Amino acid sequence: MNRMIPLILAVSLFMEHMDSTVISTALPTIATDLSVSPITLKLALTSYMVALAMFIPISGWMSDRFGAKKIFRLAILVFVIGSILCAISGSLVQFVLSRFLQGMGGAMMTPVGRLVLLRTTQRSDLVSAMALLTIPALVGPLTGPPIGGFITTYFSWHWIFLINVPIGLAGIYLSGVYLPEVPTVATARLDWAGFALTSIAAAGIVFGLSVIGLPALPPAVGITTTAVGFAACILYMWHARRHPHPILNLKIFNDRAFRASTTGGTLFRIATGAIPFLMPLMLQLGFGLNPFQSGLITFSGAIGALSAKFVARRMFALTGFKMALIFTSILGAASAAANGFFTPDTPHIVIIGTLLAAGLFRSMFFTGVNALGYSEISDEHASQATSMASALQQISLALGVAFAAFILEASSTLSGTHLELADFHLAFFIVAAVSLFSIVPILKLDPLTGADVSGHRRRLVAKQQPEAGE
Repeated sequence: MNRMIPLILAVSLFMEHMDSTVISTALPTIATDLSVSPITLKLALTSYMVALAMFIPISGWMSDRFGAKKIFRLAILVFVIGSILCAISGSLVQFVLSRFLQGMGGAMMTPVGRLVLLRTTQRSDLVSAMALLTIPALVGPLTGPPIGGFITTYFSWHWIFLINVPIGLAGIYLSGVYLPEVPTVATARLDWAGFALTSIAAAGIVFGLSVIGLPALPPAVGITTTAVGFAACILYMWHARRHPHPILNLKIFNDRAFRASTTGGTLFRIATGAIPFLMPLMLQLGFGLNPFQSGLITFSGAIGALSAKFVARRMFALTGFKMALIFTSILGAASAAANGFFTPDTPHIVIIGTLLAAGLFRSMFFTGVNALGYSEISDEHASQATSMASALQQISLALGVAFAAFILEASSTLSGTHLELADFHLAFFIVAAVSLFSIVPILKLDPLTGADVSGHRRRLVAKQQPEAGE
């Protein structure tokens, strides 16, 4: 395997994933400069997520039509331009629109990056490649807050965005030199009706879930928008069955491995979206730590995620996808529940150790579940699979944050008090229980599903050969 390919893709995707959270600690400072309230400025976070959700579905069609390598480099360029515009924004409207442009670039980077990897990597090397590509998705959101806090405190919030410029330009250059040309695929005309429906569905669900409970907007706005999104989703399902070339082909769910991967991954990812939201709040509101201190503690999860690279391939080859995913999902849920036992008296080393282990288990799970999803997908449906998986990823992450916020709000309302430590504990327990349900679709898999990709079949054959010789 040419490690330069997943490494280039990983660095570029790290930039995109980190940027989704890097401004969270800088919101008060940016809001002061733009003369708006921090709560109002959260629209910038939402606009970024909405753009991701809207333009992910079209990424597969564009990659097939114009070439995945070309679209990947274009996506980085759009992201860099959006970053520059964010840095020079002088008003709320300019900043929100610039973040939306960033999201357009980011929407293409993740699914197209996966597609490049899928079409340039042998199936036997897919687990190792996915281990490298999974790390940015887990490390990026965790490193964003401490990096954003450090830059804002010691430099200026503008550098949060300007730092993307040299990284992005390097990514454009290196991908042009080292990424192989990915052949274009014959495509039908763009399914404009399907694009409109998927855009409304994804944007409505992500926006609605993101603003439910936001004080700046009435609750009815989030509920109505989410309902419109789900209605558009149902309409698209009706449309896709009748269109000869839908923008997202639902027939890929006939693939048992992809179906189990997306279903189980979505349930597990709800916890992945909720925990980075819950943990900093608990450390700051419940434990009295400042943002930089809480960011340093949560960063331990990123170290755990990086550690998965060294053990993932051996584990999946030893046990196969099914057993490894059951094992890591149970441990991941247990580590999420463990957060519900932390108190201000808990030694920081215990919290750090738990978060480090949780990062390892989550990274192992997503490395396996992502590789499993593409293990039996044909090249013809690869672009459809990457687009569908990325769209579901954004929706499940938004659902995780909204679900966690709803639990906190409901718990504090029922108790008739402001947020207390017990509210966070309850949220962690419920989120952990939801993530545990990810094992249900995985339990239905055959033990040898994806065995050629995991390396489990080669291990079984190698084990049987000496026995046959005896």
